[in-house]
Amino acid sequence: MPHDDDIVTNTTTNPHIYDLIERRLQDPARRKLLRGGVGLASLSFVGTPMLVGCGGSDDAIAAPAPVSAPSPAPAPSPASSSQPPPPPAGPARPTSLSFSPVSKSLADAVVVPSGYVATVLYRLGDPIAAGVPAYTNTGTDSPGTYDRRAGDHHDAIEYYGLGANGQYSPTANDRGLLVMNHEAITPAFLHPTGQTTVAGARTVPDEVLREFYLHGVSVIEVSKASNGDWSYRQDSTFNRRVHTLTDMIISGPAGGTPYMVTRYSIDGARTRGTVNNCAHGYTPWNTYLACEENWAGYFRRIAATDNANRSAKELTSLARYGVAGNGRELWATVTPDTADNLYGRWNAEVKGASAADDYRNAPNTFGWNVEIDPFNPSSTPKKRTAMGRFAHEGAWVAKPVAGKPIVFYMGCDSRNEYIYKYVSTAAWDPADSTRGLAAGDKYLDAGKLYAARFNADGTGQWLELTYGAGNVTAANPAYAFADEADVVINARLAADAQGATKMDRPEWGAVDPLTGEVYMTLTNNNATLRTLAATDAANPRHYNDARTNGTAQRGNPNGHIIRWKESSPEALNFTWDIFLFGARSTADAANINLSGLTADNDFSSPDGLWFSRATNVCWIQTDDGAYTDVTNCMLLAALPGQVGDGGVKTINNTDANGATKQVQTFVGTPLPGTKLRRFLVGPKDCEITGITETPDGKTLFVNIQHPGEDTPAASIGDPTVFTSHWPEGGTARPRSATIAITRNDGGVIGV
Repeated sequence: MPHDDDIVTNTTTNPHIYDLIERRLQDPARRKLLRGGVGLASLSFVGTPMLVGCGGSDDAIAAPAPVSAPSPAPAPSPASSSQPPPPPAGPARPTSLSFSPVSKSLADAVVVPSGYVATVLYRLGDPIAAGVPAYTNTGTDSPGTYDRRAGDHHDAIEYYGLGANGQYSPTANDRGLLVMNHEAITPAFLHPTGQTTVAGARTVPDEVLREFYLHGVSVIEVSKASNGDWSYRQDSTFNRRVHTLTDMIISGPAGGTPYMVTRYSIDGARTRGTVNNCAHGYTPWNTYLACEENWAGYFRRIAATDNANRSAKELTSLARYGVAGNGRELWATVTPDTADNLYGRWNAEVKGASAADDYRNAPNTFGWNVEIDPFNPSSTPKKRTAMGRFAHEGAWVAKPVAGKPIVFYMGCDSRNEYIYKYVSTAAWDPADSTRGLAAGDKYLDAGKLYAARFNADGTGQWLELTYGAGNVTAANPAYAFADEADVVINARLAADAQGATKMDRPEWGAVDPLTGEVYMTLTNNNATLRTLAATDAANPRHYNDARTNGTAQRGNPNGHIIRWKESSPEALNFTWDIFLFGARSTADAANINLSGLTADNDFSSPDGLWFSRATNVCWIQTDDGAYTDVTNCMLLAALPGQVGDGGVKTINNTDANGATKQVQTFVGTPLPGTKLRRFLVGPKDCEITGITETPDGKTLFVNIQHPGEDTPAASIGDPTVFTSHWPEGGTARPRSATIAITRNDGGVIGV
């Protein structure tokens, strides 16, 4: 089954950046500006199941021994220098990285630099409440306990310091709350012999109950002992699981509207659960945003029979979000259903006389940012609809400024989708920093949503997605918007109407705390969508990244990162360039390896992205299938520059038929190895995703997602064919897990 982010639902004729480039280059003045290299210049630097150190360190600390898992205003043109960056926040950026780079690895292990140690902290199934037994990892644990166990597919993660008074402390380095997403599941390892299906239907309700609970979010209390070891407290009153059955409030312009009416909530004010939470957001008032990404694939809707019961508008919306099919885990197929529709609520077909009789509107209640208060376990999460509905990868906040709006940047994780920005109506009052969800009501329930348009001259605009703005009206021929609730529910269609720029899988974003510039990963693309003709300045490569066995991989399989700067976060104009290109170090330096990557820092498919608040180091994580013939996924550290610090480059692309095309792009001067290094390589079949740290920067928490994912489901009874046994080793089933990384000398990570 294809991943949801591989399914393209954007069939609009909105231009790719290439179309805009071509038009602008007809203007001699603009062409001269572009060739001057000041507007779009990019920055170019970018077998054993255990955790190990490798390589030589700067301080000659010995490699750690293996460890086992423990118990429980408009912007000026690109040539302008009149736009100073915001004042520095916190420490200055270091001038070099202090660790020795980790080599590429295919081992079933977590490898970190010499002088560092990584320990397993929190694994799939670990109990988080008193009385819950240890996880057997055999698929036989009682399904009723899974609401008090760690979920699967650990993803985004955030550390909140915990003071002695049980409240948030920005300086608490030894005790805190870890909040993390559990994006999805590897079902083969969750049950004795994998999922039980008969004639395309799930027949063991207890299996499905496990899966319901294993999605969502964990909140756990963690602490560091005097010897430096981290552990979590199983009986902490802060511990909590938010999952697919958790009651939630639908807040903002779509809450309580007819679009949200279901049998569960006939007034449309509530819904049940969250699913496929990928990246996240943290707020200036210290709450957590669990962002719902590929939620559409969980719903069952057989279009051949259901379409006849739908209006033309409904069909347009359903198609744009990809709500069709059997449902990726077949949850809706369990019979008989329960009185409260435990399974039937995943059936999005028209079944009753009205929306209050079925779950035809259930997909409308997903695709949001879900706000959770980690410090109040009894609080009800809220889905913040003003921030728009799409495949949310995450939501990244700009530095708050008193008297100015709160701003979040967001990506829609699918090929040909858009980059978004949310600007609150309310101006920031630092007094709200302790008000939890009440502050969220103030800043996240009223604001303006925008989608990005990237112009060929290195500038861009944020296009307003508000009812009555531009083409977002009832007169729009592609989709007749009815009101503001309709707009936020159908944010993709609103962005289509306004002419936003199609991008290549916008995934994680990050805001540089020193410059305020915003970075976003464009993870990769294939030859079907990134054809030779479709290459452009912002997506300039079409090439063959051949695997070591000769298998062709065409298009842009290694991905890149784009970035932009604004005069202020609420500004509607920006300038942009390309930050970094992924590639094999052995690839053609003139046309593919444009960032001059070497064996110490080459990588593919950038996904996770995060700036350390302690050191301002930029951390890059990969979720790759293109370079896995050479190395498992990885974590790199980088010391970036600024938008506009590079030059012009002409790339010669060639497709499988020998056709060629030149594309002009902008690539910065390659950084030395002291400013871009591989820090970690994970075990087999994993994704490295989710990263956070203690306030002093001396502990880094990283998530290892779905090791052993490529194990054939039919082979679950034979451990000898598991592709991974991490983190326990032996013949154990692999488990997603959180690791804690520290330096042996107690120093700050990476510098």
